[in-house]
Amino acid sequence: MTLASHRGRPPKGLLAGLERVTGLSVAASVPVGLLACGLLVINNLRDIPTDTVAGKKTLAVRLGDARTRRLYMVMMLGAAAVIVVISFADRRVAVIVSAVLLVALARIPIQLVRRGATGRDLIPVLGATGRTQLVGGVMFAAML
Repeated sequence: MTLASHRGRPPKGLLAGLERVTGLSVAASVPVGLLACGLLVINNLRDIPTDTVAGKKTLAVRLGDARTRRLYMVMMLGAAAVIVVISFADRRVAVIVSAVLLVALARIPIQLVRRGATGRDLIPVLGATGRTQLVGGVMFAAML
C-alpha cells in the first residue's frame, strides 16, 4: 500500500495507534541511543591506532584513548541511569529490574575497558556491548 491509497494519511500498522510522541517515548529512546552509540565508540576505540596512522579524525582519535574509554563507560552506565529515572517517574517498579540487569550485563565490558584492553582484546568487548544492547533493549521494552 502507498500513502496515496490512504488519501494522504499514513497507513494503518503496528504504530498507527500511537499518533503522538509522549515524554515516556522520548525518554525511552535515550538509553537505546546511548547503547547504540556505546557500540560505535568501543569500535572506534579499537581503531584509534590505525585511524591515527591513516589520518582519520574520528571522535575517538580526537578525544584520545583515556577520554574515549570514559565516554564509553558514561554511555553504558548512563543508559541504566536513564532507565532508573524512567522507572521512578513512570512509577513502574518493574522497569528498574531492566536497569539492574543492564548494569549486570555491562559490568564485564566496562571492566575490560577500565583495565585498558586494546586491539584484539576489545573484540570481546564489542560482542558483550552488542549483547548488552540487544538483551537490555528487549528487557526494557518488555517492561514498559
